[in-house]
Amino acid sequence: MLARLRSDIQCILDRDPAARSTWEVITCYPGLHAIWLHRPAHWCWHHGLKWPGRFISHFARWFTGIEIHPGAKIGERVFFDHAMGVVVGETAEIGDGCTIYQGVTLGGTSLYKGAKRHPTLGRDVVVSAGAKVLGGFEVGDGAKIGSNAVVIKPVPAGATAVGIPARIIPSKEGQSADVTEPQQPRKFTAYGITQEDDPLSQAMRGLIDNASSQEHQIALLWQAIEKLSECVKKGDCVPDDAALKEQFEAGKLSDLVGK
Repeated sequence: MLARLRSDIQCILDRDPAARSTWEVITCYPGLHAIWLHRPAHWCWHHGLKWPGRFISHFARWFTGIEIHPGAKIGERVFFDHAMGVVVGETAEIGDGCTIYQGVTLGGTSLYKGAKRHPTLGRDVVVSAGAKVLGGFEVGDGAKIGSNAVVIKPVPAGATAVGIPARIIPSKEGQSADVTEPQQPRKFTAYGITQEDDPLSQAMRGLIDNASSQEHQIALLWQAIEKLSECVKKGDCVPDDAALKEQFEAGKLSDLVGK
């Protein structure tokens, strides 16, 4: 029990540079208070004491600004950073080492009682400020959810989800998409910041490059026509850098943009 409490405190000291001491974390971090209040609420809920569980959860919501249903499952070393306005649904599961920022909703889209309505977060997932993860699917280990993203489908392990609805930036070589230092693959990145481009911006850049290339090819065609009009018998009039085969990667750009 004491070891778990120490682990709760240490994970905050490790991930928040603003945390200066153990006493400050214990007394001034509502995310920690929400975790500690959730545990007796969860115990009550699963031992037939539904009303006491809900009342403790309600008190925790008033005291911390974080609403966690007593039925939700929360692993070890979970850090609710700032976390005002966070909502965690009844069948949600949060894996070990996850970090959740303010305004996050782990919600459901189904009204069926007893069904798995809320998401399951794997280990070391980062859900950034304002993100909404809606549905009974899984978010893989080490995944990142960008700020204000609306995630309505599974996220593979190590991938980053951004946008509305969320588009997936896949991981590279089994690592998280936001790992920029291969020698430190486990380095924590606050708010799930990624150095990769948004898939939509990648697609737009591809369209811009293609439009520029087409402009160049049209100019080459006019040059070829001009040469033909001067003298057809002088030999090959096709410019050396003319693209004779179609190169537009429509499928690749569609995959980046998503459905």
